[in-house]
Amino acid sequence: MHNNFYFLKQLSASLGERLKGFTVVSCFCQNKEELILELNNTTSSFFIKASLQPSFCCLSFPEGYNRAKKNSIDLFPEIILKKVVDIVQYENERSFSIDLEDGLSLLFKMHGNLANIVLFQQGMAISIFRNQFKADLEISLHALNRSIDWNKKSFIQHLDQLPATYFTFGKAVWYYLNENSFHQKAPDQKWELLQSTLKKLNQPTFYIAQRAGKLILTLLPIENAIIQYQDPITAINEFYNQYISTEALSYEKGQALRDLAEQLKNKTSYVLKNKKKLEELTNDQRYQLWGDLIMANMHVIKQGIEIITLESFYDQKPVEIKLKRELNAQRNAEVFYRKAKNQQIEIDKLNESIAAKEKEIITLESNTEKLGAITDFKSLRLETRDSPKPKQKQVPLPYHEFEFKGFKIWVGKNAEANDQLTLKHSFKEDLWLHAKDVAGSHVLIKHQANKPFPKDVIERAAQLAAYNSKRKNERLCPVSITAKKFVRKRKGDPAGAVVVEKEKVILVEPQLFQS
Repeated sequence: MHNNFYFLKQLSASLGERLKGFTVVSCFCQNKEELILELNNTTSSFFIKASLQPSFCCLSFPEGYNRAKKNSIDLFPEIILKKVVDIVQYENERSFSIDLEDGLSLLFKMHGNLANIVLFQQGMAISIFRNQFKADLEISLHALNRSIDWNKKSFIQHLDQLPATYFTFGKAVWYYLNENSFHQKAPDQKWELLQSTLKKLNQPTFYIAQRAGKLILTLLPIENAIIQYQDPITAINEFYNQYISTEALSYEKGQALRDLAEQLKNKTSYVLKNKKKLEELTNDQRYQLWGDLIMANMHVIKQGIEIITLESFYDQKPVEIKLKRELNAQRNAEVFYRKAKNQQIEIDKLNESIAAKEKEIITLESNTEKLGAITDFKSLRLETRDSPKPKQKQVPLPYHEFEFKGFKIWVGKNAEANDQLTLKHSFKEDLWLHAKDVAGSHVLIKHQANKPFPKDVIERAAQLAAYNSKRKNERLCPVSITAKKFVRKRKGDPAGAVVVEKEKVILVEPQLFQS
């Protein structure tokens, strides 16, 4: 209810008493959607902070405010050094204005995510704080006052449309009425409850409470009230500070819980994936069996045989075994025994890593439970201080790197990577190479200050460009060479396609490794 008409009515009345004799001395913004107003009466300052974020719109009145030396901007210069004449609350409207000398009025329109601050001169809007709401320049101050017929006859006539009739109540008041069984009551009882509620709204105590996990400021009695006040300025200051603190705690706690959930998801996925792999390896005893079968049948296996079929020891079914023709029976058996041994090593390592990950999962689940129970910043910071942070996913580089004679040679991995290499990972002084007239990798020789590109380095890079192209199996391949600054990409061209200017062509033998 901190932006409800009934609260603003109490707040504007209190401001009217506090701001008599004050003059506006500064008006500025240094945070997005936040306006600071400083007023002074030669002995003290009074600050108004209007936080108009779409997610949380609220006024507060800090005791002091230190303006940043940078990144702040003055607003509404017309009101500077103007004295406060009056504070006007518009009837049945979530808006009030600070009226100043020379016919100036600063309207605080507290309409939630549509909230704004509008400067008027002689009743005409001349500038606004949140410029996206141009329609606020059409506001007429005189049209803001709205009337409600509060007599019982009107109440009876509009029994079926009370929320629209008493539009100033809003959700908070209707929530209170429904909690008190308003809709189950007879008309006369409804009227009595409405009148008693209206009396509480007009002569309120201010309560800060929790409702549905959110901090609220209400003018109506509530069971789980945290604290209550008689002064609206004190009440909204405490509400604002607690809300911001609670939201900050909720945000940091939520982020920490999301990090833990992501780690749990990744580690659980790892365990499931590797348990499946472990099961497959454990059930796969073919290499050991093949080795045993070969050793048991060495007398019938001649060198040069590529495939032999032998009877299994276990089920007497035929087992087909592929052999290396250049090896004798014993050597072939050794190959399979080595594979069986490596398989067992892999099984042992998988068991170790799965056990380690399961231990980490238990720790993460415990940390998640502890974190969920935290209700204060100090405990949150202690809990998250030493918690392992999820590893940032490393974006793979779009190129392979080679080094020759002290020069770095970068070779694009695919068509999309070619674009990244040429357009984002290069400088105009680099030397660019590509196999001529065929698909292939872009290649860069990275420039070094005051060093020309040696002929053998260029030839080596050209060999790599030729090898990583459709011409890799040809004896000689033409390779285009130019400075990177003469390579450009046209809008709409497919991945890897570029326009090359001022090229020269050399013939080289495609090679990955130098012979």
